[in-house]
Amino acid sequence: MTLFRQIYSLLFGLFLLVVASLGYVQFTETQSFLTKQMESDLNNTSNSLGIMLVPDLEAGDIVGAETLINVIFEGGYYQQVKLTWLVDGKQQTWDNPVHVDGVPEWFIALDFFKTIKKESTITSGWIQLANLEITAHPGFGYHELWRTLTNAIIVFSILFLIAILFARVGLTWILKPLNEISVHAKEIAQRKFGPDMQIPKTAELKSVVLAFNGMSDQLKQLFNSLDEEVGELRKKNLVDQVSGLPNRQYMMGRLSSWLNEPAGGALVMAKFDWLEEVHSKYGYQVRDETIKLLAEKMKEQLDDVASSVIARIAAYEFAFLITSSEHDQTSRYLQTLIRTINQEMSKAGCKPNENFSIGVAERIGQMSVSDILAQTDNALQKAIKDDKVFHWFETNEKQLFTREQWREHLSAAIQKRQFNFKWQPVHLNDSDNILQRELYCQLNMGDKIIHAGQFMPYVELLSLGTLLDRCLIEDMQEKGLLHKNHEPIAINLTFQSLSDPKFHEWLNTFLRATSLPERICFDIPEAAVYSDPDACHSICTIIRDNGAHFGIDHFGRQFGSMSYLQSLRPSYVKLDQSFAYYDESEHSGELCRAIINVARGLDIKVIVTGIEEMPQLDRFIPLKTNAFMGYIFPPTDIES
Repeated sequence: MTLFRQIYSLLFGLFLLVVASLGYVQFTETQSFLTKQMESDLNNTSNSLGIMLVPDLEAGDIVGAETLINVIFEGGYYQQVKLTWLVDGKQQTWDNPVHVDGVPEWFIALDFFKTIKKESTITSGWIQLANLEITAHPGFGYHELWRTLTNAIIVFSILFLIAILFARVGLTWILKPLNEISVHAKEIAQRKFGPDMQIPKTAELKSVVLAFNGMSDQLKQLFNSLDEEVGELRKKNLVDQVSGLPNRQYMMGRLSSWLNEPAGGALVMAKFDWLEEVHSKYGYQVRDETIKLLAEKMKEQLDDVASSVIARIAAYEFAFLITSSEHDQTSRYLQTLIRTINQEMSKAGCKPNENFSIGVAERIGQMSVSDILAQTDNALQKAIKDDKVFHWFETNEKQLFTREQWREHLSAAIQKRQFNFKWQPVHLNDSDNILQRELYCQLNMGDKIIHAGQFMPYVELLSLGTLLDRCLIEDMQEKGLLHKNHEPIAINLTFQSLSDPKFHEWLNTFLRATSLPERICFDIPEAAVYSDPDACHSICTIIRDNGAHFGIDHFGRQFGSMSYLQSLRPSYVKLDQSFAYYDESEHSGELCRAIINVARGLDIKVIVTGIEEMPQLDRFIPLKTNAFMGYIFPPTDIES
């Protein structure tokens, strides 16, 4: 029982006790007063009737005596009158049954008034004429007592309702700070650190509120310190101190993650020997400043062409990972890169198109990290050998379809629902149970099965993400996948769906109509949280309000604060696959631990991805992650 109800019940009980006491006192006083009033009335009637009967009794006028008694009997509250003539012993009795109009019979049956009788002897001088016995009728007492009691009940009821209403309003106002403390305590328990509570006027609650505010501030500072620690570790381990760009370690991890995702794009490597010329002419300080300015210009110019990761991997070598692009877009990226380099070379006093080389290799089909690195390095060495600005690695493998053919095939596949599903289990660390199953799709095109890695890049490029997501979610529902297992199913949402308000409306309608929203999870890429936080917050609210769940995919990949976890409140996070390859002897292990602690500090489940063998998983056991997934348990066909 809440404190409000306890106090409310106490006041309710005390008020009832007071009302009952007052009612009892009022009742007994009224009863006593009415009893005395009836006794007094009976005495007066007995005396006056005795005096009035003397002439008739002396004359022996029986009729006159009866007439006089009848008048008195019918005009008052009398139950019985008995007259005994002493001359001959004759006795006459007048009776009136007990019946009171307006008073319930059960009330009369309670017998609140005892029988009141008055006996007297009528005399004339020294002669005794008759005995007169009058029994009072209790009707007057019951009538007055009932009227007083009902009036008192009505008054007390009105006062009771008014008092209860005022007590409720008053207690609500008085206990408002306590309610705010309760809400604030629950938010702190859920790792939600909102603004401080206002200091109440109630002296006893001031210290409690101050204590809660202090505790909330300390926890907020603790989370912020963890977030700052992650930032510092990233700068220390993953960022080149001169250029401010990611270093080789980050690029290798990101490259590994990229090749394990359904994406297209290319890898570009460049060697800037002209920076050595700057060093020899002006010294290392000017060289470092030139590298810093070059990095800023490259990020500024290249981000407008395609999404990419730019890293400084050696003193004069840079790598450019274009995460999603076609050949033509990669070509524009390359031309923009060359133009930017030439502009900075001119500013540094160097001759354009000399002393730098670029190698390009596109991602085609299934490739490993060593494959694409070898191809890019071969292209770079070819450019250096031939003294060319750039060289494009040539491969005999051709693209499956042209862009327009992909548009045609994908549109038809979405319309005709030509997708097959697989799912990959996410296992809990401490048991054999499964936390969730991540859904994968394949495209049936005639006698060919096309994997997501082949068609998903074109889904993004052709802006078909929203249509595909709707298709897959509806297909999942129609095929009854939610009923095949008790574990939730995780679905990856595309960037386009996350930013599309119409998709938000559709998803809200879909989740309201589905019978098992709690078995649906949505994976939201961390990059989308940084690029469009308002849209992500909107769709996360829709998912949470409808009973479904969501998590952050590629967690820890982006450079930036993780304070978004406090506002979004995901159910889980999936560590970026690059962390699966961290080595305990390197500083990356320290960074991995800090990132996991940020999520665990907010009571968010941490799922490790990219696990291929048990030694990898064993390194995460001391970090107290919750679950893991990867090709140690590869995707399986869904049984029909």
